[in-house]
Amino acid sequence: MFPEAVLEQYIKATNTHDFSEVARLLHPDAVYWFGDKECRTMDEIQAYFEQAWRSIQDEKYSASQVQWVVKTDGAATCIYYYHYEGYFQGKFVQGGGRATNVFLKDEQGDWRLVHEHLSGFPG
Repeated sequence: MFPEAVLEQYIKATNTHDFSEVARLLHPDAVYWFGDKECRTMDEIQAYFEQAWRSIQDEKYSASQVQWVVKTDGAATCIYYYHYEGYFQGKFVQGGGRATNVFLKDEQGDWRLVHEHLSGFPG
């Protein structure tokens, strides 16, 4: 499997709102830098995802303008614009920002997400 396919799987897994689907694509040492919090353990990452899913009902996450800035046999990094939409307190909301994802190939040859950094759009 190629890292591009894993990014697609990751976005699909995020949209299931089931963290076990997301977790199967994560490296055990994954680190997330969200705009408001840093998560360094699987429990912290899970709690953040689940809080976001509770806050934005029926959230749909997507990516556009994906650019792979590094691709080797064992590591790959992409940048993209992320978008979300859903319902916050019953009102439709949408937003997004910029993302960086770093993938590593594990001992079994599977690509795993080891780092995600999300930030809002400037200004």
